[in-house]
Amino acid sequence: MRLHALDLAIIAAYFVGTTLLGMWLGRGQRTTSEYFVSGRNLPWWAIALSIVATETSTVTFISVPGYAYMKDANGEGGDLTFLQLACGYLIGRLIISVLFIPLYFRGELLTAYQVLAHRFGERARRAASGLFLLTRSLADGFRLFATAIVLAAVTGWSDPTSILLIGGATIFYTYVGGQRAVIWTDVMQFGVYMVGALAALDVLLARLPGGWEAAWAMAEAQGKWRVFDFTWDLTRSYTFWSGIIGGAFLTMATHGTDQLIVQRYLASRTARQATAALLVSALIVLLQFFLFLLLGVLLFVFYAHFPPSVPFTKSDRIFPYFIVHELPMGLVGLVIAAIFAAAMSTLSSSLNSSAAAVVTDFYRPLRGEGFSEAHYLRVARRLTLGWGIVQISVALVARALSQRVVDEVLAIAAFTNGAILGVFFLGTLAGRVGESAALVGMVSGLLVMLYIRFFTAIAWPWFVVIGSATTVITGLASQTLREIAIRRVELTRIERSRAHR
Repeated sequence: MRLHALDLAIIAAYFVGTTLLGMWLGRGQRTTSEYFVSGRNLPWWAIALSIVATETSTVTFISVPGYAYMKDANGEGGDLTFLQLACGYLIGRLIISVLFIPLYFRGELLTAYQVLAHRFGERARRAASGLFLLTRSLADGFRLFATAIVLAAVTGWSDPTSILLIGGATIFYTYVGGQRAVIWTDVMQFGVYMVGALAALDVLLARLPGGWEAAWAMAEAQGKWRVFDFTWDLTRSYTFWSGIIGGAFLTMATHGTDQLIVQRYLASRTARQATAALLVSALIVLLQFFLFLLLGVLLFVFYAHFPPSVPFTKSDRIFPYFIVHELPMGLVGLVIAAIFAAAMSTLSSSLNSSAAAVVTDFYRPLRGEGFSEAHYLRVARRLTLGWGIVQISVALVARALSQRVVDEVLAIAAFTNGAILGVFFLGTLAGRVGESAALVGMVSGLLVMLYIRFFTAIAWPWFVVIGSATTVITGLASQTLREIAIRRVELTRIERSRAHR
């Protein structure tokens, strides 16, 4: 596809605007606190929009409409049942606001894993932080590659060009502006991709024969408005139970213990404002998912009237096809900018949070506090650049892998999150568990999830539930066995002491 000059101008304006905003916001930063948590003075509403933008990737922007459009190979989708997960997300956020957010405001923390250091020790902290760094660099590198695929489909650019363009621009404004630039550009990017989605919705409604009433009737006849599926089946991803239970646990992991999101709470003025940002973000996500699903339903109606030359076989190709073939000039550039925005909001957060984890959980504890804040700030910026290069490299390597391998690697985060969440549960709910038992629980959770992921048909929303439950149970069991062994040694010592008398 050859983009019109107007579309190119819109895309260029988006990149220039994002870059200039990052440079302007980054001026005057002198400490790692300013670089990682923006001096803890950002408004709650900006943090709420940043949370939403961060958890909305290009894959979400493209795939959720495809979910409502057609069923997958397992017979799921083709309706609004995805919203069941969003309901679970709300429950998970409520639990986070009570259980975890108060912990993060006890002292001047910069990462989520400092809580584990205070509760267990440095080994638990570094294990959790290292696991975060590994899975984040892999998952977001492959997410960058997935974005490049979409952009190649709508622009005709090569995959490496798209990867380098998105990665380079994101690295630049994150390197210069830190967390303040990340959050405020997230706010802008949220607006861009929402305007893009609403513009596509407006074009669809204008093109549908018979308007909204006819579209509603056709969608209703095909069962497109169904929201709840009360089937009890652990192999199905989108049921009421997997949505409510699995969605709640998934959110507790991603929004309660993952540095990517926790870093936003730490940029709030108070725990109360962090809680407000988290809960409001749940309502925005629910409305956003409904909008994306509505696009999918209306795309189904549209292509029922105007069938494509070649029937769709993959759901994530439907919305890009509509963008390329149906949107007028100007709107094409806007929606492509929206795709960039959805990708860059997630990637910038990943770079800044990864740099924060290395500096706070590894570099400062190992090197000591004998350096100036200017030194740590230089290290933080270099790490931002370094992690950006890592993610670009992962994305470029992913081009040589099959789509199935891409899906497998992206799933890593789903089963590692459970082990980390389990350790946080042990730290907050089981006061007698020590560091060694917590580490045994974490390793056990990871091993069980490797088996679940590759040797069972259990659906991914249950991964965090199983992983965290395994970590908690084995951690408690390990601590109990350790206490029994200590008691036996102590009793033996006492008996020998009495015998010598």
